[in-house]
Parts: sequence; C-alpha cells; structure tokens
Amino acid sequence: MRKPDNLVQMPKFREACIRCSLLRPDPAQRTRLEEIRANLHDRIAEAEREGWLGEADGLKVSLAGADDKLTQIDAALRRQATTVQLGIPAFPGILPSCATAEH
Repeated sequence: MRKPDNLVQMPKFREACIRCSLLRPDPAQRTRLEEIRANLHDRIAEAEREGWLGEADGLKVSLAGADDKLTQIDAALRRQATTVQLGIPAFPGILPSCATAEH
C-alpha cells in the first residue's frame, strides 16, 4: 500500500536535513538517526528492485549523510567523555593584600 502523496513528500525535508553539512546532530537523537538509516536501506533496495535508479542514487546520498551524522555524534560523545573540568584557580594570597591596602 502506497502512502498518500502529501505524506510521501515529508521524507524529502528530513533527507535534506541529513544531507546538510551545517547541521550538528543532537546526540540524544542517535536512535532516531539509526532508524532513518535503516529506512533508507529499505528504500534503496525498493528503488533498485523497481528500477528507479535516480531515486536510488538520491537515497544513497542521504544514506551517506546519515552515516556522517552518526559519525559526528560518536565523535562528540568521545570528546565529551574525555573533557576534564579544571575548575577556577584560586589565588588566596592576592585578594587579602589587595583588600587591606588603602588607596
């Protein structure tokens, strides 16, 4: 069963976002990106089976974009895991001498 025409157009926007190199994905959306990636695999297989070579090529570009976004998320999570909080340095000897000096 095919989707109504107005629903068929919705994934085009999603794919455009996946293809955008400026979009920085939210790591909380990793599971959703994995679902989109799996759906793209299914749609590529369908397009190739039906002989829609142009559609298949476009979907492959979207798949490459989804793979890139997943790589970005993984890199961001690795960077986040290695971030060290150094805190604010304290200079206890400086403030008391400045506070007591008369100007």
